[in-house]
Amino acid sequence: MTEFTAIADPDRCPPHPGDVIDDMLPEIGKSKSELAALLGISRQQFHAILAGRKPVTPDTAARLGKLLGNGPGLWLRLQASHDAWHAAREIDVSAIPTIKAA
Repeated sequence: MTEFTAIADPDRCPPHPGDVIDDMLPEIGKSKSELAALLGISRQQFHAILAGRKPVTPDTAARLGKLLGNGPGLWLRLQASHDAWHAAREIDVSAIPTIKAA
């Protein structure tokens, strides 16, 4: 059996949770409006998450985790990875020193 090591590309943005949900829609078998209603959020909010215009908040992560049966942690980690990748590229930290422990 051949083993392969996965290597993350640091230049590739981690997916927004909305992209992951959008990929899951065909297997779920429900419309976006139905899912929004089941989650207890507006259609507009759900569509904004799917489009990557709004983040998945802890509240929404809890709702998604319950609905999809995978818990809120997955959705929060996806959002945090996406946000951290963008922050590392958009925020100028060049004037901040790095402190090393003694």
